[in-house]
Amino acid sequence: MLGLNHTFESEFILIGFSAFPHLQLMFFLLFLLMYLFTLLGNLLIMATIWSERSLHTPMYLFLCALSTSEILYTLAIIPRMLADLLSTHHSITFVACANQMFFSFTFGFTHSFLLTVMGYDRYVAICHPLRYNVLMSLHGCACLVAWSWIGGSVMGMVVTTAVFHLTFCGPNEIHHFFCHIPPLLKLACGENVPVVAKGVGLVCITALLGCCLLILLSYAFIVSTILRIPSAEGRHKAFSTCVSHLTVVVVHYGFASVIYLKPKGPQSLEGDTLMGITYTVLTPFLSPIIFSFRNKELKVAMKKTFLSKLSLQNS
Repeated sequence: MLGLNHTFESEFILIGFSAFPHLQLMFFLLFLLMYLFTLLGNLLIMATIWSERSLHTPMYLFLCALSTSEILYTLAIIPRMLADLLSTHHSITFVACANQMFFSFTFGFTHSFLLTVMGYDRYVAICHPLRYNVLMSLHGCACLVAWSWIGGSVMGMVVTTAVFHLTFCGPNEIHHFFCHIPPLLKLACGENVPVVAKGVGLVCITALLGCCLLILLSYAFIVSTILRIPSAEGRHKAFSTCVSHLTVVVVHYGFASVIYLKPKGPQSLEGDTLMGITYTVLTPFLSPIIFSFRNKELKVAMKKTFLSKLSLQNS
């Protein structure tokens, strides 16, 4: 996959947290707790959906796939970041760096595609309820999930291949805590660097904006349908099924827009590092909290499943 050309050592140095030498232990403890909570929250969601038959519906199948993508996304970045916070040796080989970029982009874009699919699911459920079982059949849902993963993999492959076919002239210090595109492009040289930078940026922005526009379109139809429901109770019940998904979409695309749509200009190491934390640690941390507390059906199922197990153990 990689056609690496380089004139310095076969490794990069990640210096993202070197701007906070006295806070690294505190960051390690904080991020470790957030990472464990993220893993536990997503595993709890998946276990609840698996064990509760009433949740064996398309919406929760997509949520299970979303939790899986989130676990794998954080797995591609956070363990390495935690190890670097405790270590004085922050080097990463070319192959490891390329692998980290590939998997982080694969699972990150899979996450975006699955959020789009979930928006379509809510659109069909509210706007075409009589055709829901036909349009969202088990086979149809499996295809949508599979295409989301395939799309994410294609995005990861395209981005990683484009970046790692550049010539890297040094220095070999990446001004970030993981292998991300902007700091790596600053280490590359050659006439094709601006072309690759624009091309990769255009591909990423197009994919994210495409997903965002499809979700907005789904919710435009959803809102239009909900407003035509005569009773206030009916409107509230219909919209309540969308609240958790809509909240996660706002958080996800809010932080994504900060990355891809921020104005160009000189960036400090501290600013880039803190901005990176928002979409690698904070967003995955918030997602299971939002789905657990904003989705009434899931919250009730969690209490029922795990309280019953606790009562069985105590009896």
